[in-house]
Amino acid sequence: MFTPDSSSLRLSRRGFLNAAALGAASVAVSACGTVGQQPVEPPPPAYVEPPLSDYAMMYGPISDGGFEVPAIPYQKIDPQFLRQIVPDPTGQKPGTIIVDTTGHHLYLVREGGQAIRYGVGLGRAGFEWAGDAVVQWKQKWPKWTPPDEMVARQPELKEYSADNGGMPGGLKNPLGARALYLFQGNVDTLYRLHGSPEWNSIGKSVSSGCVRLINQDIIDLYDRVPSKTPVIVTANIGQPMVATANRRAIPIDAGVPDGSILLGPVD
Repeated sequence: MFTPDSSSLRLSRRGFLNAAALGAASVAVSACGTVGQQPVEPPPPAYVEPPLSDYAMMYGPISDGGFEVPAIPYQKIDPQFLRQIVPDPTGQKPGTIIVDTTGHHLYLVREGGQAIRYGVGLGRAGFEWAGDAVVQWKQKWPKWTPPDEMVARQPELKEYSADNGGMPGGLKNPLGARALYLFQGNVDTLYRLHGSPEWNSIGKSVSSGCVRLINQDIIDLYDRVPSKTPVIVTANIGQPMVATANRRAIPIDAGVPDGSILLGPVD
């Protein structure tokens, strides 16, 4: 029977102790290397606007407020005037509405450098308006009351004057399915972002002063716009429209009715 001598036992014991010491040191170094370190969080993903529906659904018929809004023949409209998500060209803060009167586009600025763009119809020469405002009143299927100076130009509108109670909301109402009423300070500008049954006027300058959208588009915009949304109406984004002496904007509406509950105090 083989019996190891005492020197071999001493060497084996020494090797074991050395190995144990090295292992402990390795653990200690490893522990020191992790003390104070925090997990690295990945950067949050960039905001991406949820995709819109396809055009057939977007501009299809809608049952709304007791009215049947007909489908829009979107194939007959220049594609640039159909609702779409685009890179924001305005540089304004998210939530701002910008109307580009040169391009006949309305932009609703979103997060992540994006905007929802809608095509609009605008006032013809002599009826333009530009400036900064705020959405201070919103109405579904609004009543339309033409101002006195419009009635004077078009006597056939007298039946819809303020004295006669205005035109009730409906499919033939010039304000369409929705209207956003623009104020400057505490003053009603008498200008509106509104719907229109005249889809073929989008992208053109044919109306009396206001900014008109396809009814399906104004319904979409209305649902996205909270109280006191800032609005900028301008020519060539970033450059204000300069008023001239022979161009005076004539409003389409006689004003928010007395006693109306607005969206809150105007700064």
